Amino acid sequence: MSHPIFPRRTAMSAQPTTDVTTVYRVTGMTCGHCESAVKEELSAVAGVTSVKAVAAEGLVTVVSAGPLDEEAVRAAVDEAGYELAGRA
Repeated sequence: MSHPIFPRRTAMSAQPTTDVTTVYRVTGMTCGHCESAVKEELSAVAGVTSVKAVAAEGLVTVVSAGPLDEEAVRAAVDEAGYELAGRA
């Protein structure tokens, strides 16, 4: 039984997390291997929950638990061998 002053906490009382989706323009991707390399590096950035790269469009969609440090994103894309051209 809950105490009237201190109600019982339940899973429902937790603050919902709001994912942030950001689309970046990445230059130099030409194939599935390029997509995989970018996805692998970006997936290692703290807070990233999913990555979808589309070489034909030069776009990478990143879903994260919160806003990402753009320099961390830039460094990951650079490590993969491509260039972050900015947000799409």
